[in-house]
Parts: sequence; structure tokens; C-alpha cells
Amino acid sequence: MDKYISVKELEDAALASLPKAIREYYKSGAAEEYTLAENRRAFQRLRIRPKCLVGWTYCDLSTTVLGEKVTMPVGISPTAMQRMAHPDGETVNVKAAEAEGVIYILSIISTSSLEEVAQAAPNAIKWLQLYIYKDREMTRKFVSRAEQAGYKALVLTVDTPVFATRRSDVRNNFALPSHLRLANFNLPPKKDSVKGGGLATYMTNTFDKSLTWEGIRWLKSITKLPIVAKGILRGDDAVKAVEAGCAGILVSNHGARQLDGVPATIEVLPEIVDAVKNYNVEVYMDGGVTLGTDVYKALALGAKMVFVGRPALWGLTVGGKEGVQRMLNLLRDEFEYTLQIAGTPTVADIKKDMVLHESAYCRL
Repeated sequence: MDKYISVKELEDAALASLPKAIREYYKSGAAEEYTLAENRRAFQRLRIRPKCLVGWTYCDLSTTVLGEKVTMPVGISPTAMQRMAHPDGETVNVKAAEAEGVIYILSIISTSSLEEVAQAAPNAIKWLQLYIYKDREMTRKFVSRAEQAGYKALVLTVDTPVFATRRSDVRNNFALPSHLRLANFNLPPKKDSVKGGGLATYMTNTFDKSLTWEGIRWLKSITKLPIVAKGILRGDDAVKAVEAGCAGILVSNHGARQLDGVPATIEVLPEIVDAVKNYNVEVYMDGGVTLGTDVYKALALGAKMVFVGRPALWGLTVGGKEGVQRMLNLLRDEFEYTLQIAGTPTVADIKKDMVLHESAYCRL
């Protein structure tokens, strides 16, 4: 793994090795993929303003998230069907998170059951991503299983009344490989139900499009686990989520896979942080993070931590557990030297004035 010295190199190696349909499923965004590109470009428009001669004698990357100590403010986002990337999929991804002391979020659309993931890494800090379904009993059962398996939080995706159509999946007639299963669901007997647009159709048919913020209040009423709302892109929605009972907000555009033309997550992060500043809530973000400097910029703009989805898939594809650990350690090393060179030796030292948009500087 040492030959890979950037997340981009892991990505290139993973994309070169994956079958076309799977490669495009993992990397694609919605429609024309404008937002997919903007998730990266928006970071590039931010400038770090380092302080000199601060006299630091140590560097501490650790932080506390929902009361749990983590070794750095980077966790692994939920991504679906990880056994397409590696035979052991989610069970080795979570082992990497456990080894590195970071949070792992399991997608409910996983190819390993939530119990299998819990057994694979009993000491990992695990959160479960889920939806509220038309069949409330289905949701209730997922919550109960998560509690019994030791998950520490529920990550409720709120930006998906339906799954968007991704053109590459339709073009490739994407299907979950026949030897794999959506391990948390009892799928219909016909395999055609998860082919091409069928997977999106099957999942969409289970979603409750009539869902309102009262759904979060209902979810809170059936669990003692903290709830994180994932998919928030507006300050007023962030306030509604908190008032409905959420302990965290995950600023996310679903990896740019839902609605093309929405803002990059780093662009909307300050609005959401400001909107909930008077509430007891933590704000996180995902989308476009591939560098330690990206982590730093997000924290400067108010994120408590960031999550990475595709980078974990690239590491998983290339080297299983060791590949994911390599990805995390690349981000760790880059984040650490950014802290040191910027003159902010701890996470708590990163303030808003450490970052400015490029437009603030005079163009000669």
C-alpha cells in the first residue's frame, strides 16, 4: 500500500480494476454531474491563511463526536453494496475504521447485514444509515436491530423521496451481481427487481414520499439513540431537523447522486452552521473530501468532522482493510501537516478566520 501516496492514486487504481458497470455505479453522479464536479472545485476556491511563529510544541488531531472520542475528525460515509468492491465489503471497511479509531456509518443498502458488520468490529464506533419507510414496522425493526447490535447513532437520510436516475446505471443495465444480496432486506424472488433501473424502483417503492418532519419525531419516540439528519442543504431545514429532535446534521448532497445543480456541500456549510449556532447540535459534512486540506477547510467553516464515502471504496477495492487504512492514513498525515504549517496545533485552534474564499483576494 505504501506506493499509493494520495487518495487520487487509490482512486485511479480502483477505477482501473473494477468492472465497467460497478466502476460507473460507484463514481457517477446525477444527470450532467455538475454538482459532482463542484463538490471538488468548491474546495479549490478556498484559501488557507496560515499563522507563523505560534510556538506550538505538540499536535492533536483527536476530537469528540456525540460523546465518543475519535482519533481525527474524519469518518467513513455510508455507501451501498460494498462487496462489489471487495469480497468482504463492509466487514473489512468497518475493521479499518476500528483500527484507525474513526466512525463508520453503515448503509442500510449493504451487502453485509448490520449484525455481520457489528460482529466484525465490535469495538468500532458504528452508526447506521437508514430511511423511514411506508411500512413503519420495517423501520422499527431496523432500529431495534441496530440497538441490539451496539450501533451508537442513527443517520436518517432525508433527501431521498425517490432515488434519482443515474444515466450510467441505465445505460449499463446495472445489476447487483447474482452472488450478492441486499443483506438487510428480504428481496422479492425475481432477480430482475434489482436490475438496471429496477434497484432504484424497488427501493423507491418502499420510501414514504409523504414524510414530513413529524417522521423524525416519530423516530425519536422509538429509540434512545441520537439521530443525525443526512442530506440537509438549507439553514431553515437544519433548524427544523434540530427542533424535531436531531442531535446532528450531516450536510450532504448524497455524493451529488440525487439532484444535479444543488450547491457543493462546502459552499452551503457556513449557512447551516450559522442557522443552528444557538442549538445544542453538531454539524458534519461529506462530499468532495479527498485531501487533508479539505478536512481543514471544512472544520474552519464550522464542521465538527467530515465523512468520506468514495475514497473508502477506492481503498477497499485496491487493498481491502489495508487499503482503507492507507486512505485514512493519507488523510491523517495531510491533515496533521496542515495543522502544523497553518499554526493551529489542535482541532480546537481551527477558527473561521483561517480560511477565505478566493474572491477575497485582489486579482492582479
